[in-house]
Amino acid sequence: MPSPSTLPLGARAVAGAFLVSGPIHLVRPQVFEPLIPAALRSRDRELVYASGVAELVCAAGLVVPAVRRPAGIASAVLLAAVLPGNVQMALDAHRRVQRKGSTPIREVMRVGTIARVPLQLPMIRAVLRAGRP
Repeated sequence: MPSPSTLPLGARAVAGAFLVSGPIHLVRPQVFEPLIPAALRSRDRELVYASGVAELVCAAGLVVPAVRRPAGIASAVLLAAVLPGNVQMALDAHRRVQRKGSTPIREVMRVGTIARVPLQLPMIRAVLRAGRP
């Protein structure tokens, strides 16, 4: 099994993204609460905290060879679970530009959030491949 230094680039990128995003979930949960599906809104704060912790655990697991395979599977499940929230974020950013007009920061947000949605699939593939012997 590869060592942490030989973790494939795609899996390293996902682990890095989790290491950045995870703490934000814990420190500024209100940023993510609007992304929670309506049916789960009564537990939005708890779900945001849980996903932040999950991101940190998955990131750590991806760099530890002994648990890389289960961490890769858990990371893939987590990425699939947050996909609806990412779609919602992209829709919200697009609607914000339509409603309030285009500014450089709104366009960056719109493009970034829209681009992230199709990137979920290669990210899932990368973390699953990271756990292969």
